[in-house]
Amino acid sequence: MKMGAWEVVGILISLTALSSVINYRFLKLPKSIGLTIITLLLSLFLACFGKLGWNVDGYAEQLLDGIGFTNTFLHGMLGFLIFAASLHVNARELAKYKLIVGLLATVTVVLSTFLIGISTYGLTRFLNIDIPLEYCFVFGALISPTDPIATLSILKTLKAPKALEMKIAGEALFNDGMGIVLFIILFGVATGSEVNWDLKNITFFLMQQGLGGLCLGMVMGWLAACLLRRIDNYEVAIILTLALVTGGYTFAHEVMQVSGAICMAVSGLIVGSSLQKGNMSKDTMSRLDAFWELLDGILNAMLFVLIGLEFLCLHFSFDTTLAAIGAIMITMIARWISVVIPVGWVGLFRKFGPNAVLMMTWGGLRGGISIALALTVPQGAIRDFILSITYAVVLFSITIQSFTLHSIAQHITRRSGSHKNSTRLDYATNANA
Repeated sequence: MKMGAWEVVGILISLTALSSVINYRFLKLPKSIGLTIITLLLSLFLACFGKLGWNVDGYAEQLLDGIGFTNTFLHGMLGFLIFAASLHVNARELAKYKLIVGLLATVTVVLSTFLIGISTYGLTRFLNIDIPLEYCFVFGALISPTDPIATLSILKTLKAPKALEMKIAGEALFNDGMGIVLFIILFGVATGSEVNWDLKNITFFLMQQGLGGLCLGMVMGWLAACLLRRIDNYEVAIILTLALVTGGYTFAHEVMQVSGAICMAVSGLIVGSSLQKGNMSKDTMSRLDAFWELLDGILNAMLFVLIGLEFLCLHFSFDTTLAAIGAIMITMIARWISVVIPVGWVGLFRKFGPNAVLMMTWGGLRGGISIALALTVPQGAIRDFILSITYAVVLFSITIQSFTLHSIAQHITRRSGSHKNSTRLDYATNANA
């Protein structure tokens, strides 16, 4: 019997609630780590039952098909999560680091895509896995951008220095838009789409998606902020911001054909900046803030449960496992190189601390965006391979990287000599860097 939408939602929320309780009572890990590990173990448990003859695979396939990770995330959850995250980012503080954030969100993504694509192609040739070069670049595009949801959820618990938080948060908010645009272009080249992706069309598409999303987000955010200043009712304010996200994201993506992710990031920053100025009563602002914080927490929890459940549709062979380990190493090295170059260039006229590259490299987490994009690849052996190595990189990022990030930050702090000096880990001594 095919699962309906209500059954799928019920199962997903129930799994999220159960995983949250287990993590809260027993594991006591950060939400992103704990929920992913619990649902991953559940997936392994169900897979074992399937080996014993139970019809688990059928139910799991129905559940995952009913969820539709790509549509659910890219065209549903993503807009809400980015808006909620940017709503709590101080736009004025972020503006101080606009140069390095802009470079990390563009140059770093492009360079990382190229390095990962070339290196992955060499790895597949070494392992005798037949993956075309075009699809290796597709993998590079989908895995290069850091995930704002995973990154910002860890930064909340890290209590990082403000300069570090602003740079990593700013990059994560905006580079996913660049990554999605690169993915669309390279995916079109790999699949032989009708669009002629020459330099002119690529430049126009990048400008349309990036600058178009930026300008539309500024207009939407300004209009919403103006309306909110004239409203002092939390129910109306909540409905208005919900309309901004749902209607705004759809309008940006479907009608204006610009980046909905960038649009929501900019809108959230402008609305958040207006709220931080105290243009509404404290009660209305606190209720509105509490609503978006609650919604952000719920959707984050559901996302990490979805990531854990996606393990059910993966098939790892010996060669794929080796490729996954190699992909993790390639991704980390490419991330380091693609961060070193813009930081080194800015460092010619803006002083950076010795630990800037380390923290930006290790703090660049991958998450749901990469998996959602990997799931859009057409069914077949290439898709299975790309999805498997993508999942391995994301799982390593959410568990190992995020789990050890706090320890690395503490170690750097101890080496700095004092907590007061640790606020300069990166982090450019000139705020305009």
